[in-house]
Amino acid sequence: MTKTKAAEAPQLPLNQIIAGDCIEVMNSLPAGSVDLVFADPPYNLQLRGDLHRPDNSKVDAVDDHWDQFSSFAAYDDFTRKWLAAARRILKPNGAIWVIGSYHNIFRVGAALQDAGFWMLNDVVWRKSNPMPNFKGKRLTNAHETLIWASKDEGSKYTFNYEALKELNDGVQMRSDWVIPLCTGHERLKDENGDKAHPTQKPEALLHRVLLATTNPGDVVLDPFFGTGTTGAVAKMLGRDFIGIEREEAYRKAASERISRVRKFDASALEITGSKRAEPRVPFGQVVERGMLRPGEELFSIGNRYKAKVRADGTLIGNDIKGSIHQVGAHYEGAPSCNGWTYWHFKRDGKMIPIDILRQQIRAEMEADAGGRRH
Repeated sequence: MTKTKAAEAPQLPLNQIIAGDCIEVMNSLPAGSVDLVFADPPYNLQLRGDLHRPDNSKVDAVDDHWDQFSSFAAYDDFTRKWLAAARRILKPNGAIWVIGSYHNIFRVGAALQDAGFWMLNDVVWRKSNPMPNFKGKRLTNAHETLIWASKDEGSKYTFNYEALKELNDGVQMRSDWVIPLCTGHERLKDENGDKAHPTQKPEALLHRVLLATTNPGDVVLDPFFGTGTTGAVAKMLGRDFIGIEREEAYRKAASERISRVRKFDASALEITGSKRAEPRVPFGQVVERGMLRPGEELFSIGNRYKAKVRADGTLIGNDIKGSIHQVGAHYEGAPSCNGWTYWHFKRDGKMIPIDILRQQIRAEMEADAGGRRH
């Protein structure tokens, strides 16, 4: 019986571009089957007439039929329907990214919350090379906004914090991203030499999104696939994708583009892991294993303070006793302190962070776990 049910279970159309209406296609997919949705929906720009540069050349603006809605009410209804379909197919710990401009992102944000999604961040994509405001009647529109939300408030969503920090030269990643518009060799052109899609997103933007919030092997669905930036980057990073696109010309361009993408080898796909995911090691374990002895002195960064190790894994200083974190915070007059990186011990005249001892224990734990698995 179980085998028959499994055989009848619908299969995900992985690494395929599906022709059709995004709402209908998403509603046909199995519930709880997708790790991440990245959505670049129509912006409903409400353009009135052609836009020209000062030299009277026409701007290749977004005036396609797929971006036109009869009213805000019609756009809101469309938004609610595709968000409901997207939420249904997300796994319990899944998440969504939606990108938009000032024309639509506030309406989409309200609909996200109404649908039950839980806001995690909004990100400002600041374009380093924005299109000027040719009429000179408004500020140059130099950014777009991305909203990152989990399926539910309690979802254990993926966030590769350490990998993003490494990507940002060792500094915590902020919520304002300076990335240029898609230009040059990356910009897809049609047979006439025109833009294949007016709002093609840069691969750098999707690289950052997928690196931050997915893992290799995850399934990423893009309901407004366009010319396939999400699929191209997903393939490059070892993620599976599902693309949905109504327009045949966009599907053709996306398919040709993705076929040229080379997937990285497995070792290149590894990223810096989160320290929070590593096994917890109490400082007392370092003491009971004899890696540090009761009465041994520890020294702060810069050798300004010192404290002695106690048999129960706490420290005692001149006027304070407590955990490695509490004593360090007290000396620094700070609300918190990472004692593992703050305290050092001396060996052969050298100062060594106690975190080395924690990493040694973790390595042994991982080796032991690996032995049990095999």
